[in-house]
Amino acid sequence: MQQQHRQPELVEGNLPVFVFPTELVFYADEQTSHKQVLTLYNPYEFALKFKVLCTAPNKYTVVDSTGAVKPQCCVDIVIRHRDVRACHYGVYDKFRLQVSEQSQRKALGRKEVTATLRPSASQEPPSPRSQDEERRIKEQFADSEFFEQTTFQTESRPVAGGPSLLTVLLGLVCMAALMLPTLGEQETTVPVYLHLSVNKKLVAAYVLGLLTMVILRT
Repeated sequence: MQQQHRQPELVEGNLPVFVFPTELVFYADEQTSHKQVLTLYNPYEFALKFKVLCTAPNKYTVVDSTGAVKPQCCVDIVIRHRDVRACHYGVYDKFRLQVSEQSQRKALGRKEVTATLRPSASQEPPSPRSQDEERRIKEQFADSEFFEQTTFQTESRPVAGGPSLLTVLLGLVCMAALMLPTLGEQETTVPVYLHLSVNKKLVAAYVLGLLTMVILRT
């Protein structure tokens, strides 16, 4: 009798989490560095749910801070620094990526990623952190709290404020053109120079239709 292969029971908090990079460095004078990407890998044979927490959620925008990763796949998590000010230079924050099984709520594993803002990449060449700096970072995060990124989970378009004044005026002009007499009509009190040809009225009707579609979409 063939034995069924059983997946070993996963212990809460012990599952290794694979994230790259393990440190995010933002530079104030480089606009392109204000957007960083974390890649979460799932080498396992089961799907994972993930959640991104942060010690300073108001300083960052995390696009899709919760989601899922298919087995043996990866997912990119976009993080933007949205509070680039001199008072934040050299301050270390932390992101925590917490993973769990699709059908479970308990966290199977977690990985923490440090983030810091620096004035310029040219002022300090890349080098390993000193032991004193490592100790200072550990002391800073000894009793730190992680918060969920609830407000800025996804990028959204600005809310449309309705059709512009130019669109409305152009629509009124097209409506007025359609109400004018057609060229060749005799019994009318409208001056002859305001009579429009059939082609001009077709153009006005076409433009009016386009403007109606634009207004409905806004």
